[in-house]
Order: sequence, then structure tokens, then C-alpha cells
Amino acid sequence: MRTVITQSNYIPWKGYFDVIDGADIVVLYDDVQYTRRDWRNRNRIKTAKGLRWLTVPVNVKGKYHQLINEVEIAEPGWTRSHWSSIAQAYAEAPAMGEYRDRLFDLYQRAEKLTMLSEVNHLFLTEMCSWLGIETPFRWSTDFDAPGNPTERLVTICRQLEATTYVSGPAAKGYLEIDQFTEVGIAVEWVDYGGFPPYTQLHGEFEEHVSIVDAFLNLGHGAKRHVLRRPS
Repeated sequence: MRTVITQSNYIPWKGYFDVIDGADIVVLYDDVQYTRRDWRNRNRIKTAKGLRWLTVPVNVKGKYHQLINEVEIAEPGWTRSHWSSIAQAYAEAPAMGEYRDRLFDLYQRAEKLTMLSEVNHLFLTEMCSWLGIETPFRWSTDFDAPGNPTERLVTICRQLEATTYVSGPAAKGYLEIDQFTEVGIAVEWVDYGGFPPYTQLHGEFEEHVSIVDAFLNLGHGAKRHVLRRPS
């Protein structure tokens, strides 16, 4: 049982989906403190004028300690703005015709949501289905897991009967690995190298952009460029 416990991101890059594909279950860890200017509510697309941020407007003023799953959407019209930016930037993309209606429908559905976690979950689960990823999602709030950050992760893994905890490399600075090994859970670090480049619009290849870029440039071929695990 390979378990990934991660905070939800907005239309994340391909590496995020590759990690999900390699897991048996993903726990969205959204009952932790929201961090500003992070990937929770924004990501980038390529445009003719360079990289552009798409940022979901959220209520953060005076709410310095709110959790991710407490963050509310600030402006209901953001979905139309994001869709317009994508449609304009990728108007000439090879697979725009294939994915236009899917993305438009997704943004229409997102417009009815009021919480950031709900928006992220919607996009993540729908885009996983486009890639053929069947990994189930759970919320960290489904588990009784008190304690410090590492203790919480270990407890969630134990309740899932996980044998391996898969973590991003950024956690090497704070994760107490001994707590995992003491209960027989292996820790595996994600390696984000080895993704093949693909032909993009608007200049030289840029890897660290939203998965939307791969869908619209590659269509059904996105799967073999995004997922490194053999089918």
C-alpha cells in the first residue's frame, strides 16, 4: 500500500499527477495552515507574452492562521477570467478542439463552489480521469490523527495500513523518518526528473506549468508525457 499525503493544489503541474498515479491512495492534507503565494490557489500557463499566473482569489485578509479547507473564494467571477485566459493563450493549440468543452464545463462547475479545497478537488479528480488515473482520494479530516506533523502523517499511514509513504523532496528538511521506520513504514522520496519534453506553443519548452498546457498541446498523448509509470 503506497500512500501519498499532500496538500491540494490548483491545476498543478504534471509531476503532481505522476505522483498520484504511482500511489494506491492519496490523502488531501488540507487541515493544515494555508500558505500565501504558494501553489494552493494558483498556477501558470504559457502565453505569447510569457508565463502567466492564474490565481484563484481567496479571502485571506486578517486570517493568518486559517486552514486550507477554511479558505473561501473571494470573487465569484474568477472562473470566467481563468477560462478566457486559457482560451486565448491556447487558441491555436493542437488539442484545443478536443479539450475546449471539457475545460469550459469544468470552470462552469467550479463557479458554483465557495471553498478553495472544493475547487482543487474538482479539478484534480476530473483531470485524473482524463489521464486514466484511478487512484482514490481521501481527506485528512477523515482520520483521527493528532500530534506534530510527522506524528499525524504516521498515524494516517497506519490507519490506512500503508507500507510505503511517498513524499516530495522538500520534506527532507523536517520529516522525522525514524517515526515511520519504527512502525514498519518505508519512506520513498519522489524524483521529479526524467519527464520527456514536448512541443509547446509560445517559444522554448517550459516544464513547470499547469497540466492544462499538456492537455491542450498533446491531447490524448498527454498521458505518456505526464505519467512515467508503465501502463
